Amino acid sequence: MNRRGFLAAAGLAGVGGPGRGSAAAETSGEIKLGVASYSLREYSRALAIRCIKELRTPYVSVKEFHLPYRSSPEELESGRKEFERAGLTIVSGGNITLAKDDPDDVRKYFEYARMCGMPMIVCAPTHTNMGVIERFVKEYNIRIAIHTHGPEDKQYPTPQSVLAVVKDMDPRCGLCMDVGHSLRAGANVVESIAEAGNRLFDMHIKDLKTFEPHAIQCDVGEGIMPVVGIFRALQKTGYQGCVNLEYEINGDNPLPGMKNSFSYMRGVLAGLHG
Repeated sequence: MNRRGFLAAAGLAGVGGPGRGSAAAETSGEIKLGVASYSLREYSRALAIRCIKELRTPYVSVKEFHLPYRSSPEELESGRKEFERAGLTIVSGGNITLAKDDPDDVRKYFEYARMCGMPMIVCAPTHTNMGVIERFVKEYNIRIAIHTHGPEDKQYPTPQSVLAVVKDMDPRCGLCMDVGHSLRAGANVVESIAEAGNRLFDMHIKDLKTFEPHAIQCDVGEGIMPVVGIFRALQKTGYQGCVNLEYEINGDNPLPGMKNSFSYMRGVLAGLHG
């Protein structure tokens, strides 16, 4: 049995048979696995929720596809309740682009997050509107986690570029490290976890076939991402956020690859827990 097969089998051990949930794997250990609903961007909200339940995790970071910005407050409340009735916890929303310096424009996204029950906004701000954003973080008591977007992003390509901006800001302003994009930009993702410390609020996990800037993604465990090192570093720092799978390939049929990725990650966690 190869490395992936062994770790996947370890992750499935003790699940309890088909259809049985394994939320305990995400709630009793040190690492909480979740889903970035962007992975299911081609699916309706109802179908996305069904898929997330099949992945046996209660944690979801909701992309606008599944709670549209244009919705009325009543529609957003109804959508939020659909997630809740399914036993899912909305841990954040995003990625949300905050491209304008206009306070009224920024406020509407904080209002959106409040109505959706999102305790955190995963966002892509500019360097010039961080003062406005910090003001609303304090007013709404909603955290922000700036998302790293790799070498194409001139604002925040790496974890270090985010940390340089938030280091003296309100403690509710932090980092969402997308390990795939960060690695493509040349960051050492394992060392960056320790460097970020308690400013690391969220993580998007994916895998890559190579270290090249334009690397092709693959199922977690099939590429070069140092998943074991990442999880060890998160445990060492006492990370309290989620590790959300953001599966950006096979958009029309992502569930098989997402299941493979979760099996591998659960296998790694089982191994680390002894």
